[in-house]
Amino acid sequence: MAFEGLSSRLQSITRKLSGKARITEGDLKEVLREVKLALLEADVNFKIVKEFISEVEKKALGQDVLKSLTPGQQVVKIVRNEMTELLGGVTSKINFTPNPPTIIMLVGLQGSGKTTTCGKLANLLRKQGKKPLLVACDVYRPAAIKQLQVVGGQLNIPVFANENSKDVVHIAKQAISQAYSKLNDVIILDTAGRLHIDEELMQELRNLKSNVKPHEILLVVDSMTGQDAVNVAQSFNENLGIDGVVLTKLDGDTRGGAALSVKKVTGRPIKFAATGEKLSDIEEFHPDRMTSRILGMGDMLSIIEKAEEAFDAEEALKLEKKLKKQEFDLDDYLSQLRQMKKLGSFSSILKMIPGMNKFGDIKVDDKEFVKIEAIICSMTKEEKRNTRILNASRRQRIAKGSGTTVQDINKFMTSFEMTQKLMKRMQNSKGGMRKALQGMDLNSLKNLR
Repeated sequence: MAFEGLSSRLQSITRKLSGKARITEGDLKEVLREVKLALLEADVNFKIVKEFISEVEKKALGQDVLKSLTPGQQVVKIVRNEMTELLGGVTSKINFTPNPPTIIMLVGLQGSGKTTTCGKLANLLRKQGKKPLLVACDVYRPAAIKQLQVVGGQLNIPVFANENSKDVVHIAKQAISQAYSKLNDVIILDTAGRLHIDEELMQELRNLKSNVKPHEILLVVDSMTGQDAVNVAQSFNENLGIDGVVLTKLDGDTRGGAALSVKKVTGRPIKFAATGEKLSDIEEFHPDRMTSRILGMGDMLSIIEKAEEAFDAEEALKLEKKLKKQEFDLDDYLSQLRQMKKLGSFSSILKMIPGMNKFGDIKVDDKEFVKIEAIICSMTKEEKRNTRILNASRRQRIAKGSGTTVQDINKFMTSFEMTQKLMKRMQNSKGGMRKALQGMDLNSLKNLR
């Protein structure tokens, strides 16, 4: 994610703190200097860094923290709370009007990912039971209308466009009329952007705002642009008055600390975060969860929500029955693998699991899972059901069919046999999943590199 560097530095600092039985005022000042450097290197606004450090120091020194039984942990808790506040404190949602349709206007500079974000947001709201309509109000950028139509087509979400008009207010009003007739309860306006902020762009957006009266104006900000992202957010807010921010490209490996400054500078909450290239890669922004991820404390709630959305209840019931009969085979393994892929990259999932940061920087190459899928798909039905019949000649045939090697197949089969044993342990132990996981060697995950 975009906070990779900051996250790594802060996790190192908090581990150092948590491990100390006693820390002095001098220790605290030294640690806060490290935190300050980490934030500045991550491109967090220097004034905000100064306020942040001052607040942490005041609370750490003002509550007898250093005299407590766990001073290190207390300081980490204060850092966590202050960072959560910096990111907005609480989750901010879309304010839907009681009299639909709710009109959401997306604004931002060209190249921020605005058009794709329109599709992602529409997709997310549809999952929440809404019936969205996308509206092409960018009449200047070549192929902007076509791009939105392609995105809408991929998601099977309707797109309103009028290629014969350059009057965006007229286009928006036509779209609203269609939304009433088609019973669309959310309208998402994809507006024009520029390579830089100018008066012509702002005037058009102000006209659209005053004539259409959107219920929400969301600014799409590219989190990879560093400190410029904050300047853009501040300028749009002053000129237009925004209701919230959508951060894009949070899966990038840039410093990303500018995102920590947006809420403080504009006073407007971050409402959504786009975390990948897929049209499903967007989520509501939860300040507390993001702080936990940055500090390496995990984010189980987000994993659970992703799982609830991705996993098929009927398939889960079938799997449960098979597990009880100890019939977990390679077809079941493949089915679970494909459902897991819906959650996102395996590396990103591991980062959300509390405590995984203790095992170092575990990287899982998702291409390995593509290889596993190819191996299983190259097997016969009988081989998937009964892996004991996989002799040398069969493994050579499977390797040839899947574009892998016999060594790859041997490695995978060893891993699958361990999974089967784990499943049996889960069924046989009274503690179920908890006891089974206690028996796992998490360091073995590093072998997936």
